[in-house]
This record gives sequence, C-alpha cells and structure tokens, in this order.
Amino acid sequence: MDDVVVVRTGSGPEVLLVHGGAGPRTTWGALSALADRWTLAHVHRRGYPPSPAPRTGQDYEVDAQDLAPLLVGRPHVVAHSYGALGTLVAVAAAPGSVRSLTLIEPPLAFLVPDDPEVARLQRLGDAVLTHGVDTDPAELREFLRLAGAVVDDGPLPGEVAAGVRRAHGARLPGQARPRLDLIRRARVPVLVASGDHAAAHERICDALAVALDGERAVHPGAGHFVAAAPGFAARLDTFLRTSAN
Repeated sequence: MDDVVVVRTGSGPEVLLVHGGAGPRTTWGALSALADRWTLAHVHRRGYPPSPAPRTGQDYEVDAQDLAPLLVGRPHVVAHSYGALGTLVAVAAAPGSVRSLTLIEPPLAFLVPDDPEVARLQRLGDAVLTHGVDTDPAELREFLRLAGAVVDDGPLPGEVAAGVRRAHGARLPGQARPRLDLIRRARVPVLVASGDHAAAHERICDALAVALDGERAVHPGAGHFVAAAPGFAARLDTFLRTSAN
C-alpha cells in the first residue's frame, strides 16, 4: 500500500490533524483530551512511520494529493507549519470539503513582502531544507530554535538531526502560492494561530487571517508547537463547536 496512514482516536465529528516537520505525537499530543468530543484523525505524512517514505523528499504538492481523499467526509482540518502548505492546496481545490480550517504558523512569507524579519526566516528555512546538516551551524541552530527544537551549541541530538535529514531536499515553501481567495470566497471558517515567539510568524499569521477573513489567536508558552500552549486546546474546541455546521 502506498497510501499515507491515518490513526484515529476518540469519537464524534472528525478533526483531521496534519503535522509539519515534527511527527504527530510531538505536534498534537497536548490535544488528546479533545478525543472526548471529537474523533482525532492523526495524519502521518510521508516519511513519518507507519506511512511510506516519500519518493523524492518532502513535498507539499504530494501532501495535497494525499490529503484530497481524506476530505471526502468533510472533516474539520487543523494543520501545522509545513503541513499547512499541502493542506491549503488541497482545501483550495475543494473548499466545500471541510467544515473548518485551523492553520498554525505556516511558512507563507509571500504574504508579507519586503519585511526583513520574514525574509530572514524564509532564508534560514530555505538554507536548512537545501543543505540539511551541512547548513552553517549558527544558522541551523537559529532555525531549529524557531522551529521548536531544543538545541545548544554542541552536537545535534539524534532525533533533531534525523528531522533535519528528513527535511533535506524538500520542496521550498517559498514556491507555494495556495489559492487563498478560493477558500475565502467559499466562506470556510478559519482560525489562524501563533505562539508569540517570533515576530516573523506573528506577521505572517496576521496577514493570513486577513487574507482568509479568519479568526486570529495567539497562545504563547510553547514556541512553534502552539497546540501545546496554555489555552489553545480550549480555544480550538470552542472554534470547532461554533463551526460545526
């Protein structure tokens, strides 16, 4: 089988969870209590067992193809970081196929042109995806900290180094131009969330919320892993319940 694996827990309407560079457990573990009300459908993107390895590296266009059949049941969708790119492509192709859309710190630098901090965040990310563990050490660690990894100036922890290798060669986020206008035109309920740990992420999320006419939430305390921040699970639960039609 070449399909991606989805692991479901809980009961109730389905909430499709699409992780980014970190795996589902790291990204979504703090939402486990929501399984009392919702079916949490954890997508394992290609390269994240038990899903198969990607054919040519991480690619948000491939993610979009994998997600398309998972939208048939019209779930709520929550997507984080790089995983939000494929999610937006898939949802724009069929905006009526989702009940709501929650986007957490997606790398959409094109929304904030000519901003030096946003441009630097994009340059750092591009360098890591292009050069992997051979990225300039200072730039690599700066990006990893922005991406939520706990690193010092010594050798990278094994799990972090494995994540860098897995991301190496991915399709660059700067190439993505999802049709946000189609999602807005379909009046999809949207929540855009960030962690108030990097000005670049805040500005991108502000612009995205405007582009999609969405709600905006800021939950500090967990860095890039906003789903683990105090108050986020309750905020998401409220948003899902008010977007249940």
